[in-house]
This record gives sequence, C-alpha cells and structure tokens, in this order.
Amino acid sequence: MGRSIAHGLAIVLSVVSLGAAQRPNNSESATRPTVARPAVRKKAESSKPYQVGTASWYGSYFHGRATASGEPYNMYDLTAAHRKLPLGTWVRVTNLGNGRAVIVRINDRGPYVAPRIIDVSYSVARILEFKSQGLQRVRLDVIKPGPTMAMLRQ
Repeated sequence: MGRSIAHGLAIVLSVVSLGAAQRPNNSESATRPTVARPAVRKKAESSKPYQVGTASWYGSYFHGRATASGEPYNMYDLTAAHRKLPLGTWVRVTNLGNGRAVIVRINDRGPYVAPRIIDVSYSVARILEFKSQGLQRVRLDVIKPGPTMAMLRQ
C-alpha cells in the first residue's frame, strides 16, 4: 500500500510540475529569437515650427535676375526668399494643405507683401503642389545640413 501511495504521489507531482513555467537559463534566453522592431524616429512636425504662415512663389519674371546672395535666380532650383533667415540657411517647407515637404536653401530676401512669410521658386511650388494657387499655407522648419545631404548643380 505504501508503494501505491508513493506511486500516486509521484504522478500527481509530475502533472502539477508540467503546468508550472520555468525561467529560461542563460543559454535558452540567448538562443530565443528576438523580434525586430523598427526604429521609431521622432517627426520634426512634433517639435515647434520655426514659422507657420502663407507662402507664395515667383517664376519666370525674375529668372536670371540677381538674388540677395549674388547668384542669379533660377526658377528651377530648390531655393526661396525669406526676410530674416540668414542666406544659405536650409529650411524644410511643408504644405499644410497636403503634407508634402521639400528642403530649400534661402538665397534671397522677401517676400515684401504682408503677411507672406516665404517666397519659393517655381520648382518648389510644383513639388509642393501649389497648383494654380499662388498662395499656400506652409510650415517652416530650419534644419542643419547633414553628411548625407547633397545638392544638384547643373
């Protein structure tokens, strides 16, 4: 009888122990596959913008004329005019109507019509899809050029 009790007790203990989870040891945790999580980058839109307001664009009438930086205005370059930002500053211009954004270089002064905050080149207006509208509400974010930033010169 003592043997049957011991045998029954052994069966009960083995059934109970099957339900308990054991901690993995170091070798098990090292071989366990890890789930790759994409790096989450904070959007610039979550930070405070440099400026929000109305943008306009200028095109063929000024093409070839000297800008405040001394270079000739090229309506096909990704450039813009701003009243206060230093010449050569890089700015992300985001069209608040459709979310499209482009990085431009400030190379001129303006706009001189209130309450506009920036005049962009013809190409920038096309990229941001101003369409036939001459004015668009935009957000400006000043950015620092990084090592991967390149500019196309023709």
